[in-house]
Amino acid sequence: MIKEAVQDAERRMRSAIQSLKDDLSGVRTGRANPGLVEKLSVEYYGSPVPLLQLATISVPEPRQLLIKPFDAGSIKDIDRAIQSSDLGLTPISDGKVIRLNLPALTEDRRRELSKLVNNRLEEARVAVRNVRRDAIKDMREFESEKLISKDDLKKGEENTQKLTDKYVEEISTIGGEKEKEILEI
Repeated sequence: MIKEAVQDAERRMRSAIQSLKDDLSGVRTGRANPGLVEKLSVEYYGSPVPLLQLATISVPEPRQLLIKPFDAGSIKDIDRAIQSSDLGLTPISDGKVIRLNLPALTEDRRRELSKLVNNRLEEARVAVRNVRRDAIKDMREFESEKLISKDDLKKGEENTQKLTDKYVEEISTIGGEKEKEILEI
């Protein structure tokens, strides 16, 4: 029972880390990154579709994204979605492809992005700690129902804490890399 509870906690912690990575890929840095727009919702034939399903996104230059739709008729929809998003980018379309030029970040914008990243990191840490709390609570219930011994409970709590420490450290590493990427000129 302890093993299953710890495995479930690890699965949930891993999913919190993946969610953080997905979240941070959309944070704009000085360099062009397809993650910036790939989840952008485009109204296509009346339904919202992620941009990644409508086009290929490449990085021909360090500060430029090239979006090549699979269907040339969707260019106007993609253009409209980019303009209405909160990215603050102006798409340049030639009828076949859309180019997005990313301007250099100002110092103030870098600080704002840094704060945003730190908030997202803290949310991820809280999510991991909540998973730990739930797992330990479940194990204590097992112990109170006499399904496991006190020694098993202690061992399960230690394993869960080690897991939590490991994932909180991974969150810090991810945050450090993103911070470095944002502050890089």
